[in-house]
Amino acid sequence: MFIAMNNFSVTGGKESDFEETWKGRSSYLQGVPGFVHFALLRGDQAGEYISHSTWVDREAFLAWTKSESFVAGHRQAGSLMGVLKGPPVVRTYESVIDEPAGQRAPA
Repeated sequence: MFIAMNNFSVTGGKESDFEETWKGRSSYLQGVPGFVHFALLRGDQAGEYISHSTWVDREAFLAWTKSESFVAGHRQAGSLMGVLKGPPVVRTYESVIDEPAGQRAPA
């Protein structure tokens, strides 16, 4: 499993604008080979958000970043101008242990 996250810092008072922009956007992830899950997370600190996507592996994620689906999805980013304090910070992670609910991780 591979996880990609964008860490966003939203200007104070613009949190609802940020959330509504995401809720109203078109998602181009469905049907993308290797895509597993997406979530937009609100942090405990004011203005802290993370977009979290899960992929079957790094190769699937990298293929998506070179696809028309990626371009179409990110074309909508202009609507966040004035809402963000700066560009998002990208973080990526490889799964070391994956423990689904109801199953024990191997010892």
